[in-house]
Amino acid sequence: MRGHPNLGAAMQLAMAAEAYKGAAERFDIIHTHLGYWAFPFARITGMPTVATMHGRLDNRELGPVFERFIEIPLISISDSQRRPLPMMNWCTTVSHGLPPDLLEFSPQPGKYLAFIGRIAPDKRPDLAIQIALKSRVPLKIAAKVDVLDRDYFDNYIKPLIQPPHIEFVGEITDQDKSKFLGNALALIFPIDWPEPFGLAMIEALACGTPVIARSCGSVPEIIRNGVTGFHSNDVDELVNAVSKINTISRKRCRDEFEERFISQKMVATYERVYERLVEANQLKRSNLIETPILEQTRN
Repeated sequence: MRGHPNLGAAMQLAMAAEAYKGAAERFDIIHTHLGYWAFPFARITGMPTVATMHGRLDNRELGPVFERFIEIPLISISDSQRRPLPMMNWCTTVSHGLPPDLLEFSPQPGKYLAFIGRIAPDKRPDLAIQIALKSRVPLKIAAKVDVLDRDYFDNYIKPLIQPPHIEFVGEITDQDKSKFLGNALALIFPIDWPEPFGLAMIEALACGTPVIARSCGSVPEIIRNGVTGFHSNDVDELVNAVSKINTISRKRCRDEFEERFISQKMVATYERVYERLVEANQLKRSNLIETPILEQTRN
């Protein structure tokens, strides 16, 4: 099976089957992160199940699959993520959270722009470079290059790297993120796809670093314009945002992280969802209602 293209899906099915085997005797609820793979098990067994969606949902070919399991309670990681499937049984949106002590707060801004993540066309590192060149602020790129994106890097991005103004530092570890993001003037997040969440943004906020981003996907939900950064789909406005970035309070960025994006808040919201689902299932078994109904729970 090594290298088989369907190995990941096969393993997910195996894990779901194992979890649902005798689940009623072991669990009150199953929380799945396997996308739609657990839906048939939930329906057949009647086991109370809630599923967090982690990826993009705008693939039209998957629409009929979701519609066949419209009763399954779903959790989105941003409101924008659920827009392609408004008919589904959305319980709530639960933002990702990080431990508050994972990344260090840096009160003083640095002198370079930061790009972090993965080199890929939908991440638009080319646009990050363009913004850096136009704003005349150095850019450091900390990103991995997957095999599938090697040609894109070699043919489109590598020729644009011009040290010391445009510096490619490669992939960094989690331990390096505090220094890399904390010492930056701003994180440049110029995505060109409906990003369901974008962990890099809250990692930057945890370090006190504001974010300059394109207004795609979850960006307007996570970054408050003029408060924790700037977002726009106009390149000139993004360039202008660099000159205004010192108007953003780095302490306000850190405060926003602690108020909205710490792991304890994420866990507490999930626990409320579990409680409501278990209660709804108990009512269903008592024949008081026909199907579980979950009240919206905001994190």
